Amino acid sequence: MSEVPVVLDRLRGVCGELVLRRVAADFEIIANGVFLMDTRNGESERLMVRAVADRMPAGGRLLVGGLGVGFSLRAALDEPRVGEVVVVERERAVIDWNRGPLRSRHGDALADPRVRCVEADLLTWLPSCGADFAGICLDVDNGPEWTVTDGNAALYGNAGLDMLATALSSGGVLAVWSAGASPAFAERLAARFGAVDTLSVPVPRGEPDLVYLARAPR
Repeated sequence: MSEVPVVLDRLRGVCGELVLRRVAADFEIIANGVFLMDTRNGESERLMVRAVADRMPAGGRLLVGGLGVGFSLRAALDEPRVGEVVVVERERAVIDWNRGPLRSRHGDALADPRVRCVEADLLTWLPSCGADFAGICLDVDNGPEWTVTDGNAALYGNAGLDMLATALSSGGVLAVWSAGASPAFAERLAARFGAVDTLSVPVPRGEPDLVYLARAPR
């Protein structure tokens, strides 16, 4: 028999209704009735961070777009090639949940002195942040075709890719997480950056998770 979800918190956020619920030993985050993420696995998020860390200039600053359940942030802190980590999350509730019930799942990563947590919309914060990043891990949606809000689609268009490219240092690496294939996005990414690597992570049901990787010119 499947476990019955228990709602731990429900409130209005930037994207609409946000719900944190527990199912047996795991947590789930739901936005406007749509499943976003949970604490069951996180393999593809960790793969995304490792792939960027392996390819980016050593010791550089890493930007994590989207805090989620903290798996990407924890993976970044565990990578010896990563220096400071800046995580940008627009939902105050997600930050609070990661400092509360979710913190045991990532070793209280937000308390690490190498972390700077910014409560902001990445689309408005990134153009004015004045920082060059050796790596950017983008995981704010379920993918380019499955955005949490309509406005997020701008991140994956030509103007959004230009913005992300401008925020990368020479030789910096961009990774974009997706819950499924997006050929149109892959074409735009290749047109802006050149060669694109695609990493695939099988999941129990449906299409594999994908990580798109591109590098800024040196």
